[in-house]
Amino acid sequence: MAEGAARSRPPLGSTDTLDSTKLTGSLSQDGTTAALSVDETTMSNAAPLRPAKEGTQARDFGARSQSEPVILDEGADSSDDTIEDYDDLELDPDTLVANSRKSMDAAYKPLREEPEEEGEDSGSRPYSAPGPNGKHKKRNSIQIRLERTDRKGRYTLTADDPEIRSILRKGIEREEVELGNRKPRRTIRDLVFTRQFTTFDRQNPTSSESPFFGFFTLFWIGMVLLFVRVSMQNYRDYGSILGSNQIAKMMFSHDVLVLGLTDGAMCGSAILEGYLFQTLVQKGYINWAKGGWIIQNLWQSLYLGSLVGWAYFREWPWTHTIFAVLHGLVFVMKQHSYNFYNGYLSGVYRRRTLLETRLRNMQTMEPAMSAPTSPSGLKSKEGMSSGLDLAELTQKTSTKSNEAVKRRPSMGHRTSTNLHVEKSDVASVAQLIESGRSIDVEQMKTFESVIRAEIDDLNRELLGKATSPYLAYPHNLTLTNMAEFICLPTLVYELDYPRQDHINWWYVLEKTTATFGVLCVMMVISQAFIYPPVAKTMLMKEAGMPIEQRWQEFPFIVSDMLFPLLIEQLLTWYLIWECILNVLAEITRFADRGFYGDWWNSVTWDQYARDWNRPVHNFLLRHVYHSSISTFHLSRNAATFATFLLSALVHEMCMAIMFKKVRGYLFWMQLLQMPLVMVSRSKLLKGRVVLGNVIFWMGLFVGPSFLTSLYLVI
Repeated sequence: MAEGAARSRPPLGSTDTLDSTKLTGSLSQDGTTAALSVDETTMSNAAPLRPAKEGTQARDFGARSQSEPVILDEGADSSDDTIEDYDDLELDPDTLVANSRKSMDAAYKPLREEPEEEGEDSGSRPYSAPGPNGKHKKRNSIQIRLERTDRKGRYTLTADDPEIRSILRKGIEREEVELGNRKPRRTIRDLVFTRQFTTFDRQNPTSSESPFFGFFTLFWIGMVLLFVRVSMQNYRDYGSILGSNQIAKMMFSHDVLVLGLTDGAMCGSAILEGYLFQTLVQKGYINWAKGGWIIQNLWQSLYLGSLVGWAYFREWPWTHTIFAVLHGLVFVMKQHSYNFYNGYLSGVYRRRTLLETRLRNMQTMEPAMSAPTSPSGLKSKEGMSSGLDLAELTQKTSTKSNEAVKRRPSMGHRTSTNLHVEKSDVASVAQLIESGRSIDVEQMKTFESVIRAEIDDLNRELLGKATSPYLAYPHNLTLTNMAEFICLPTLVYELDYPRQDHINWWYVLEKTTATFGVLCVMMVISQAFIYPPVAKTMLMKEAGMPIEQRWQEFPFIVSDMLFPLLIEQLLTWYLIWECILNVLAEITRFADRGFYGDWWNSVTWDQYARDWNRPVHNFLLRHVYHSSISTFHLSRNAATFATFLLSALVHEMCMAIMFKKVRGYLFWMQLLQMPLVMVSRSKLLKGRVVLGNVIFWMGLFVGPSFLTSLYLVI
């Protein structure tokens, strides 16, 4: 076993040896390199590392938690069986997802292995094509380099990949926060987009390695056989595979063209509103912080209300109405994310412009011959009301051996432009410059360092996740950028996203074919198993059957729709989150396919809410949960309740539009999830994974049929 394990391990890839068991590091300003140094406390007892072999893979560095510094630690046991054993490493959820790749195209071609291009770094292609036996080879990972420096015991770690650089930077920042050297950076960018496949995507190499791969195949074989069986019966009884075809007639016999034009108008108005409104904000005609966000919320309410009113006016069937409303909600969330993120950046931009003006004013000032020495000379009533201590700030700089001030002593609000009210060193310096007080050369250097550090921090904020300054705010405010965001399969706006190199049109064809195939299966199942009990309830109401008799039929209606609604729910989820979103992602070259998690393994309802619909969860996390805490200063529990409340209201609105009546059943059922989450975290259920998963699936099994029957019968 030991020899087999040694043969399967990847060889190390350096010819260097180290004379210490531990290396610690700090990240450079540009985020591309990390300086590593030897821990002197471990050198005396350190055994030298054996010479490394060729072919190092850098995946093990990326697997570390972001909260850890860049460390190489041999540990007590230096045997072959332990030094390269990374099976026990646990991934931090914030770190780079393992399924990173340069392009999906190489993984999609099953039987051809392309030769490596000349000059191409093999470490830049995380996936290799399958071999002749159809199995994927061991995946490569992202390349990093460890080089010696001219100082003994110091090394430089270089990572070209932007995600790895982001992980290193975040880890260093967290370490500095823990050490108390720097206050945490509070930004609106709280989400990480990485390159990854969806779980059930055939291109995902891990999908074929799953021990439950056969059950996935069995499910689709069962769906095909069910489709064939029902289609044959419908053809024998009605002469059509769709049976009496009421659902298809309802979908395609009324206002199909008007529905398409309405959807186009919704899309066009969302693009124009976002672009024009943020252009006015950037030009200074509208102040986002004072009234812009209110105008945006009023527009979103008018947008959604007009859509619902139009659907009622046209008397659309529920299929048309629910499609238009759900698509309208997608556009509302996209407009909200685009406008609120760019509105936030507009405040950052205005603050940077103000500080740049103050800096230019200071550079035109003539420095005094010497600094005032008395405490009364250090402060003035008219220009130094904030109480800036020049001697103290000068001392902070002089202790750094003529180095520039790298970070602000205190951090003000990133969007604040009222420097007379703000309590920070930057605001105090700006007030001093505006007052025209005399300052000497050393103080001028100190103030310039403070302001430039603030401006650099604001520049990083305006750059966001963009890889080029041409994508930074306000260069992103173009009609093309907004139109592109509307088409991307995400509800959270960023200045840039990970992208593929090119589009695989065969993949688009595969997923498009799967989309229409799943739609056909759904229509056949709905017509055969869901339409009859629904029609039965409608006939009972039309016949004037009293509520007592309808209640007697209620258990049988629930049981009749248990399995059909569960299958429809699973197929609807697969249709949207696996087929449609992957088509959009491929066409737009959007590389982050993390549209869902393994929600089928959920043991609590909050886990299900996070995993089954990642795009909506990410939107609620940033724009509802975090915004409630930062803007309205709610507690975490109150922000969680506000998030669940909004979600419940939107779901109940959809049910009211579908059934044309307000009952509140789904609303209260969703709010009931919060106490259920508390129960799942109690001693009664905590740690009982199987029981939690059974309760989850029972709720998902019975819930849709029970709720639908309530809306139909009552």
